Amino acid sequence: MLINPSELPLQKAADACQKLLTNKKVLVCSKNRLTLSALCLCTPILQSLVGGATTEDEALQVQQENHPDILITSEDLEKGYGIRLVEKAKDHSPDLKALIFLQRETPEVVQEAMEAGADGVMFMSSIGTGDGDFIHALSTTNSGGIYYPRAVREAATAKVKPAPILVDPLSERELEVIRCIIRGMRNTEIADSLFVSAETVKSHVSTAIHKLGVRDRTQAAVFALTHGLIEADI
Repeated sequence: MLINPSELPLQKAADACQKLLTNKKVLVCSKNRLTLSALCLCTPILQSLVGGATTEDEALQVQQENHPDILITSEDLEKGYGIRLVEKAKDHSPDLKALIFLQRETPEVVQEAMEAGADGVMFMSSIGTGDGDFIHALSTTNSGGIYYPRAVREAATAKVKPAPILVDPLSERELEVIRCIIRGMRNTEIADSLFVSAETVKSHVSTAIHKLGVRDRTQAAVFALTHGLIEADI
């Protein structure tokens, strides 16, 4: 049997990854040094790599010195905590895109990662299954969306927090817009889907953010999901 590397799915994924990371700066963090080395030496990431780290403090130092556009981290680190790293990194650079791979799949951990500001959340167990596509995650977050695949959404809503009593509840249209955000859609894509203008969508998003008392569209989506305002199966 002859194998043409250029026709392998892995090669196609690598080519897509390389295109997505053009002109981007990437920081990679993992407790597992073998995994870290493999990721850092992967050609698509290597071209954009500004640093690799095994601890939370090392990663934050690299961030302050190199200002990466994308953070890719595991939940477990040699010292520190990947979810806390995401929160600190996002506080320092709100425009940073943060992708995290979780070992634990409990509702509490998933909700914690979302609330920390992770733009993409994936399970380690989902790698290679199609429900946690790294390339899709990169593409979606790079274009301003969030990436929470079905398995992650289901875990997040398996144990929802008490529904808040809102002085001004979200309208059905605002909930519809938030559902679209959870699907990873940008405002222009939401506008096309709902047959309204992008400015109208922006207005709905701003109103929802204000009503929920959160800082941005991602956190509005997370709040709605983790408090049972939005179903996981969307």
